[in-house]
Amino acid sequence: MKASVSLRHAKRPLAVMAAALAASVITLPTAQASSHREAPFITTSPKVDGTDFYLFRSYEPNRSAFTTVIADYQPLQNPGDGPNYYTMDQDALYEIHLARDGHATEDITFQFRFQNTLKDITLPIAGKNVSIPLVQAGVIGGQNPALLNVRETYNITMVTGDRRTGTRIAVTNSADGTSTFEKPADNIGDKTFGGAGAYATYAAAHMYGINIPLPGCTTPGRVFVGQRKDPFALALGQVFDLINLNPLATTQTNRDYLAQKNVTSLVMELPTSCIVGTSPIIGGWTTASMRQGRLLSGNPASGYSNVPKQGGAWVQVSRLGMPLVNEVVIGLKDKDKFNSSRPSADTQFSDYVTNPTFPALIQTLFPTAPAPTNFPRTDLVAAFLTGIQGVNKVAGGTPSEMLRLNTSTAVTAMTAQNTLGVLGGDAAGFPNGRRPGDDVVDVTLRVAMGALCVATGTGDALGVGCRPSDAPAGAAALTDGVPQNANMFLNAFPYVNTPLTGAP
Repeated sequence: MKASVSLRHAKRPLAVMAAALAASVITLPTAQASSHREAPFITTSPKVDGTDFYLFRSYEPNRSAFTTVIADYQPLQNPGDGPNYYTMDQDALYEIHLARDGHATEDITFQFRFQNTLKDITLPIAGKNVSIPLVQAGVIGGQNPALLNVRETYNITMVTGDRRTGTRIAVTNSADGTSTFEKPADNIGDKTFGGAGAYATYAAAHMYGINIPLPGCTTPGRVFVGQRKDPFALALGQVFDLINLNPLATTQTNRDYLAQKNVTSLVMELPTSCIVGTSPIIGGWTTASMRQGRLLSGNPASGYSNVPKQGGAWVQVSRLGMPLVNEVVIGLKDKDKFNSSRPSADTQFSDYVTNPTFPALIQTLFPTAPAPTNFPRTDLVAAFLTGIQGVNKVAGGTPSEMLRLNTSTAVTAMTAQNTLGVLGGDAAGFPNGRRPGDDVVDVTLRVAMGALCVATGTGDALGVGCRPSDAPAGAAALTDGVPQNANMFLNAFPYVNTPLTGAP
C-alpha cells in the first residue's frame, strides 16, 4: 500500500486529466522517502529495511520481451562508511514476490540468501602472520579477487505457490549451471578499484544470466545484486518538518536529501512470457524476514562478525510494494503491523485508504489546498487495492496492495518517458508498474488530493466512483520540487546508477 496513490487512467481520460492539472500549480512537498526508516522496528535493523520497489517492462533496446524487478535495501548508505561496509544480512531472507491474474497471494517467489566469508588475509610482521584490519589488502577487480578480505556470495531459490510450503528449486547460472553468485564489494574508492570509473567495470562483471526454472521457460533472465546510487529523490528533512517548503511557489528546486546516498539493489530481469498467467497483469512486492529467535554470544569466537544463534520460524519485518504507503497512509500505531502483513490480509488496513488522514493534514497546513470530500475514498481504493479500470485492473481480482503492471502495454523508450507516468500520458509508467524515472511523489500528491476524481469528467470512465466536484484541489499540479526523470538513470540493465565513491 505505498502512498503512490493511483494515477491509472484509460487513454481518453488521460488527456482530460492532463488538461485539468495544468490549470493550477501548488508546490506541495511530500514524504518522498518511499520506505526509508518508515516504521519503528525496522529502524533497529537497517540491513533488512526495504527502501524502494520497481516493476516495469525492460526499456533497454531489444529487451522489451522482459520484465525488470528492482528491490532496494539498506537505506541512507554514506559513501566511504568504512572500514566495514554494507554487507547483506546472512541470517535474513530477502524475497521478491509475483502474483498472477489479480491474486492477493504469491504465485512465484525468488528468495535470496547471503553468505559472508572472511578470508583473513595476513601480513608477516616481525616473523608473525597478523590479520589485516581492512576488507581489502590492495587493488581489487574481477570476481572474488585474492586481495578482497571479505567475500559476499548469494543463492537464489524460486518457490512456486506459497512462499513457505510451495515447490522450491534453485536458480542457476545460465553460463555454467552453478547456483552461487558473487556480490561485488561496495564502492570503497577509486584507488581500491584501480582508478576513476573502474568500479563500473568491476560491478558489471557481477551481472549474470540465469535459468528461470519454470515449465517451458527456455529464455535466460539476468540478475545483479550490489551497491547502487539511491534512485529515490526527496527533500526529506523539509518534508517531515510539517512540509517546511513554500507550497504556493510556481517554481522551486529543493535539496534532494538522497543525492549523496547509496542503497543495495536486488535486480532481476525475467522473460515476461514466463511470469504472466492468463492475464497480462502481474502484481509484485518485496519482503525481508528474520528468524524468530536470536541469542547473542557474550564471548564470541574469532571470525568475521559476532553471528548470533538463530532459530524458529521466519518472521517478516519489511514489506514494500507501491511507494510511500507505510510513510503517509498507514497510521503510526500500525506501521510495524503493515510491515509484517501479507497482501491477502489488507482489508484490515482499509480505513487508512477509505478515510485517509494525509489529505486532511495537507489541508490543515495549507488551507488553499482543500482535501477531497468523497467518503469512502473509492478513488484511493482503486489506486491502492484494485488497480485502475482500463490500465492495470484485473476483473474479479482480490483487493490488495502491491505494484500492478500490465505487461501488454507498449514500452516507452527512455528518452520519451514522462516523469508523471500515466498521469502525464505515458501508459507504461507509474502506477502501471514503476520505473526509476517516475516521479512517484508528485503523482502521489496529486492523486491523494483527488486527481482521479477530476479525470472522470462528467462520467466515470476510470471506475473510481467520484466526480470533479468531490476534489476542490484535484486539478492542482502538486510537486515537492525535487526533479526525477528517466534521463538520470542508465538505459540498460541494471538501470540504477553506479554507487557514489567513498573517496576520490
